[in-house]
Amino acid sequence: MTNRGFVIAFLITLIPTILIVVSCQNEPQVIGTLEGTVNIGPIWPVERPGESRPVPPQVFETRKVIVYSESKTKIIKTVDLIQIGQSSKANYSVRLIPGYYVVDVTHGGIDSSSEVPRKVEIRPGQTVVVDIDIDTGIR
Repeated sequence: MTNRGFVIAFLITLIPTILIVVSCQNEPQVIGTLEGTVNIGPIWPVERPGESRPVPPQVFETRKVIVYSESKTKIIKTVDLIQIGQSSKANYSVRLIPGYYVVDVTHGGIDSSSEVPRKVEIRPGQTVVVDIDIDTGIR
């Protein structure tokens, strides 16, 4: 085989390989979504069922949804709560790469929730809903 023939055979092999490698690197990574609603209450002492007073935005600004690694040794995301009007409810949403995570909330004072911490699996293109009720302990 001549040098010219070798170069042509080499290029014929090399060019498709380069194109495959480059196209694989440009593919977007498929992600999933974790979202839900957070309900916080009671906000005021001696709240009666059905009673609805405006909730100050600070109630939500001081609390976050925390997404940890599966072993809960590393914080992956800290997610803000978006208050719904002036109600005691807020929404959150975060996009994550597929995998296992632990969902929790920041705890202020004597806050508690039976819904978290909770282990979740995020799958490509799917949404996992974790609704959280936070009991403030106010009575």
